[in-house]
Amino acid sequence: MTTHADGHRHNPQLIPRRLLRSGQVHHPAVLDEAKRRSADFQLRLADRITAFAGSMNFVWLHAALFGVWMAFVEPSPWPTLTLVVSLEAIFLSTFVMIGQNRQAAFQQARADHDFQTQELELKTNTELTREIHVLTQELHRRFINHQA
Repeated sequence: MTTHADGHRHNPQLIPRRLLRSGQVHHPAVLDEAKRRSADFQLRLADRITAFAGSMNFVWLHAALFGVWMAFVEPSPWPTLTLVVSLEAIFLSTFVMIGQNRQAAFQQARADHDFQTQELELKTNTELTREIHVLTQELHRRFINHQA
């Protein structure tokens, strides 16, 4: 959980449905990506697995399971355990890549949104600057005419 400069607390969510229900204010790109991911079962499953695999519960569970396996299930050098761990590593690395793709898609959406926002602000500021210039010229003209 992080606290922003304005005192607003932000609790990051990895699971899109939780993010959408959190009631917190999020960047529009974050909300769009969360809606897209919550609509697809495969992406929801990948998010849940990634969220669990990135937790300390995952570490403790594996430490306990591997300890029990090595102590009671199979004698050293644990060939079946090695196979299971290797397969798990393959799947977990795939979920990491899915997470990286998710992050890349989010960053692209956010960059696009920020670009559009900045372009709109630039257009508005340019229009305001032109209006100020016209008003300044008019005030200057009136001041000069009043002096004469």
